[in-house]
Amino acid sequence: MANYDYKAGKKRLGEILDNDMEVVEQDKLPNDDDFTFTNGYYSWVSAIFVDMRDSTELCADEDKEKLAKVFRSFSSEIIEILRDDDNLREIGIRGDCVYAVYTSPLKTDIYECADKCFYVNTFMKMLNKLLKQHSLPEIKVGIGLSSAQELVVKAGRKGVGINSKIWIGKAVTRACHYANYGNKDGNPPIVFGSCSYNNMIDQLIKNDPDKNPKGWFTYHKDEGEGDYYTANIIKTGFDNWINSGMKID
Repeated sequence: MANYDYKAGKKRLGEILDNDMEVVEQDKLPNDDDFTFTNGYYSWVSAIFVDMRDSTELCADEDKEKLAKVFRSFSSEIIEILRDDDNLREIGIRGDCVYAVYTSPLKTDIYECADKCFYVNTFMKMLNKLLKQHSLPEIKVGIGLSSAQELVVKAGRKGVGINSKIWIGKAVTRACHYANYGNKDGNPPIVFGSCSYNNMIDQLIKNDPDKNPKGWFTYHKDEGEGDYYTANIIKTGFDNWINSGMKID
């Protein structure tokens, strides 16, 4: 059994705590290459979390092949929806949750994140139809989006090949919490933090001038995680294709 070298650990902690840390404040978060172990960035980011509901009950099923098919089909296609964006800074899977974090210095960037949420919500209709056709259990998700200025630093240790970004602020943590609100306690699937909503709603109105996009959302007061808006918005063309039989030419 390997023993932790606590004396070496104390020395490494001293190097972190005693050295100067440069924090660069800028609207756009840079790519990974600009991060070092002695700097950090304070930038606008938006996070999307897609959290599966009632996965504990699903995992109680003893048919492992069935479970593998459900979880893989869910996670792989959610990743496909979320990953295609030059602003993407991190994407991953945490248990039954798929998440992505983007730099979002502009309102249009936040709208693009919102649009991805609409695609995910519509995709779930397609997935559940296909699961039903294959006699597999249908699933529900909560979709959370949050935007904020976030302090981002690189963690790990130089030379060991293991490092990751730490997101310090409200965007990532709140997106995770908002996803947990979706499709629960009577809420629809999509949950946007107030900052995300306020910065994307004008674009949504512009895109649908003959409709009432504000009416698609319900406002919720929340003293803990911050006020939020819920909705059940789908991509019309995608939805029509699903309803017409999902034919592939």
